Amino acid sequence: MNKVSFYRFAAAVVVMTFLSAPRMAPAYAPNRDMIELQTKVQALLDAVARLQQSNDERMGVLKDLVQQNNDSVNRMSVTVNALQKSISAEQTTQGTKVDQVSGQIQSLNDSLDEVKARMNRLEKAMTDVATQQQNLNQTIQSMPQTGGTAPMTTTPPGPQAAGPAAGPSPVQVAAATPPALVPAGRKGAAPVAPGLAVEDMYKSAFNDFMAARYPIAAAELTDLIKAYPDAPLSANAHYYMGEIDYRGAHYSTAVKDYDKVIEQFPDSNKVPAAHLHKGQALVEMQLKEAGIREFRSLIQRFPNSPEAAQARTKLNILGAPPAPRAR
Repeated sequence: MNKVSFYRFAAAVVVMTFLSAPRMAPAYAPNRDMIELQTKVQALLDAVARLQQSNDERMGVLKDLVQQNNDSVNRMSVTVNALQKSISAEQTTQGTKVDQVSGQIQSLNDSLDEVKARMNRLEKAMTDVATQQQNLNQTIQSMPQTGGTAPMTTTPPGPQAAGPAAGPSPVQVAAATPPALVPAGRKGAAPVAPGLAVEDMYKSAFNDFMAARYPIAAAELTDLIKAYPDAPLSANAHYYMGEIDYRGAHYSTAVKDYDKVIEQFPDSNKVPAAHLHKGQALVEMQLKEAGIREFRSLIQRFPNSPEAAQARTKLNILGAPPAPRAR
């Protein structure tokens, strides 16, 4: 209550008190009534003053409480912002670690593929050696034996041994030489089996990729895809072509490379990683909704894969749930 309101209220009280006083007072009582009226007015003014003081004190207390609440809210807001930043940084760090783990898993898968290829190659070579050894034994056993002639190992050296040196026939030499062990690429050498050729091409391209020789690796992967478009290792070739394009910021081309892995080789172990990196490329192209759909597709197809865990982290950073909300 301000001063103007206070004075108006006091004046109204005085007028009401005056009007409520008896009109026909005795002649001897005006001074006493006036004194009583003044006393009542003064008491009323004192009460109003105390009420005003009490209201001012309460308003001051309320202002202090409001200020304290505002300060608490501000401090809480600062704390929440700091917590959000910390959570975002932790999520980013976890996403980076998961990406690193995924890369290491991919490298292990590639190394495992290479080991399998080497094992298959070694097994085939051993089979060829055993086959050729068997053929050689059969050839030796089928050779006619001359009666009365001593074995070669018991013939003593001397002038009688002069003449052309005896040696294995060309047929025996060819039979004893495993064709899988003859190096390819030399003039007159036996051609390498197609399975071994694609493995060698992939190994060379993968080594160049890991050494960050991307132009050379891209050329080798392109040659592999052209020579063996339907080979299982062609899925890996398309995937690493996408990785090279992604690292070169050619995101639209990388998306096409990943699509070839997903569409042409649905049984390849590179399909989950292709889904994940395709979604990342779409996000880099500012196609957020398309990237979210790709992450969700990965989670739906491969829910328990490490790439699905990364996709959930990416969706959390993008502020999107792992699955679309039901309408």
